[in-house]
Amino acid sequence: MLFNTFVHVILHIMNKFFKPLIISVMTGTMLISCKTGNMEQSEQEQDDFEYFVEQFDDIRVLRYKAPDFDELPLGQKEYIYYLSEAAKAGRDILWDQNFKYNLLIRKTLEAIIQNYSGNIESDEYKAFLKYSKKVFFANGIHHHYSSDKFKPEFSESFFKELVNNTKSGLPIAKNQTPEKLAEFLSPIIFDESLYSKKVEQRTGMDMVAGSASNFYEGLTEKEAIDFYSKMTNPDDPQPISVGLNSKLKKSNGVVIEEVYKSGGKYGPAIDVIITWLDKAKSVAPDDYIKNELELLIEYYKTGDLKTWDEYNVAWAKNTDPSVDYINGFIETYEDPLGMKATWEAIVNYTDPEASKRTKIITQNAQWFEVNSPIEDKYKKEKVTGIAARVINIAMLGGDCYPASPLGINLPNADWIRKEVGSKSVTLANITSAIDKASQGNGFLEEFASSEEEINRIKKYSSISDPLHTDLHECVGHASGKLAVGTDPNALKNYASPLEEARADLFALYYMMDRKVIDLGLLPAEDAAKAAYDGYIRNGLLTQIVRIKPGKEIEQAHMRSRSTIAHWVYENGKKDNVVELFQKDGKTYVRINDYKKLQGLFGNLLKEIQRIKSEGDYEAGKSLIENYGVKIDPQLHNEILGRYAKLNLAPYTGFINPVIKPEYDEQGRIINVVIEYVDDYLGQMLEYGRDYSFLPVEN
Repeated sequence: MLFNTFVHVILHIMNKFFKPLIISVMTGTMLISCKTGNMEQSEQEQDDFEYFVEQFDDIRVLRYKAPDFDELPLGQKEYIYYLSEAAKAGRDILWDQNFKYNLLIRKTLEAIIQNYSGNIESDEYKAFLKYSKKVFFANGIHHHYSSDKFKPEFSESFFKELVNNTKSGLPIAKNQTPEKLAEFLSPIIFDESLYSKKVEQRTGMDMVAGSASNFYEGLTEKEAIDFYSKMTNPDDPQPISVGLNSKLKKSNGVVIEEVYKSGGKYGPAIDVIITWLDKAKSVAPDDYIKNELELLIEYYKTGDLKTWDEYNVAWAKNTDPSVDYINGFIETYEDPLGMKATWEAIVNYTDPEASKRTKIITQNAQWFEVNSPIEDKYKKEKVTGIAARVINIAMLGGDCYPASPLGINLPNADWIRKEVGSKSVTLANITSAIDKASQGNGFLEEFASSEEEINRIKKYSSISDPLHTDLHECVGHASGKLAVGTDPNALKNYASPLEEARADLFALYYMMDRKVIDLGLLPAEDAAKAAYDGYIRNGLLTQIVRIKPGKEIEQAHMRSRSTIAHWVYENGKKDNVVELFQKDGKTYVRINDYKKLQGLFGNLLKEIQRIKSEGDYEAGKSLIENYGVKIDPQLHNEILGRYAKLNLAPYTGFINPVIKPEYDEQGRIINVVIEYVDDYLGQMLEYGRDYSFLPVEN
């Protein structure tokens, strides 16, 4: 096993070093390369950068620029290159975590696209291609946001015909035929009652048994909770994140834990990640970062969560790196119990000018904490170790690809946040790409309530939106503390939406504070009003364009926004703080008193902090279920109809640039260049070929 992995890595490295320009044979399109090298780009050339790649179903795909990458020192670019390879090496892990048959399905789709011998101009084949693009985007057969299984728009018989007429590349097991493969996969793909939800969140359901995500096998929700309850000690001042990096499986009546590590579950892919991290360590900027990477490597080798915490402490203390990264099992949104983490990775470098804003916020973090509207007993006596930067992404991987976050605050462990601190980043070039690709699309004009609101948004949103993200990540997530003895997992499946709501409310509350203007973070109160306008409109109206008719809100961030918007609407009715009204048969939202709305934000923040600090599961459940889940069907139909006329896509993702080293005659790296490609399907097929290190069954 280890020898085979080693050979695979060596072949992969050779392929990366000497691979010629990639041509996408299936689409007949050359991947457009805009090699920056040492060439200077004029301002006009920068303005002409084409962000939009393509749109299908409810998804649009963009490119992002890596500003000033050429100007980075060679050592930093080489470091970024190795970290970027590590960021792509764990791709298979996420696919398998999302659903146990995802890798088998993906490799079948890849084989069909590249080797099908039939008519690729038919309507059914085009429907198959759209389905494949959606699956590639979601890293599996379930929608990345709603978690519903995709419904193919081609027939089951056509799928069998596709497989049977694909004579090479199919992931056929020993003694299996294409016919048998098609028969096995057909019900998984086409039966709507089978594996219908990746993450089951509905009240009254067995969330573990009802979820298709591959974190549990053969267990009930109660069995999983009982297993981990024996491993937690609420009195431990530094509790490990039990279950974070493992699968729980019941075999022969016994519950066992399969840990993700070298030599364990996902070992072949983890070994490749380790190889690239080791190369990154060899060119790391200093001994501190080398030690930090060594801890991460040791964690991957052992799966030891104590080592994971040691690594996170070291990573959090590295407060001002020029180049940084995330690589590991981190966020728990896809686990119905909110314990197990998906694999994700990013590589980034600092935007020094934009980071001046986050520096101001972190320098005043103690003031924000002291003046927060939460109860004093849940405030941190001393805010420590908050580090914040504005960054540019060089590579997205795992659960951050193709759909990317806009801001990140880590580590997640509450005790590390309290004792050591956290790091927050705002992804400048990702946000910029979305903004520039969205200009003039008609969305604001359709849903804003007045010309005054439209003008305010256009004038200030480029300032107020990043500030909201910065406050959310830098001080929102880092604020508050748990009461002594509170189990950090007490809120279970409601922990994620409540935590996102808590950070959002912290940011919203302070946006309208005079202190923000005095610090130079906003130019005027109207900028805060623009942020309030956009947030309430989104929470009450426009975010539901992402939900299919008849469905409820299930994604954590959407639940948090819905909870906040509907709570302040209901609790401000007496004073008509937020108003829903009709104009020309269309529903709009208007804020009538921004200061009272700020007060409502503060009141809700106080309650959610109490819920988290005390681990009040029932109160948290009631809040989310009453305000964050249900959708008015009549309003939903109206909003969907208005949105459909704009011909827009509610979800955005990205294709990565290609980061490639150049060598001298002795094989030494003399430069690292970045190339921008515009073939979404081509990149997905490339990644399937060059970054597939796991078998179809794990």
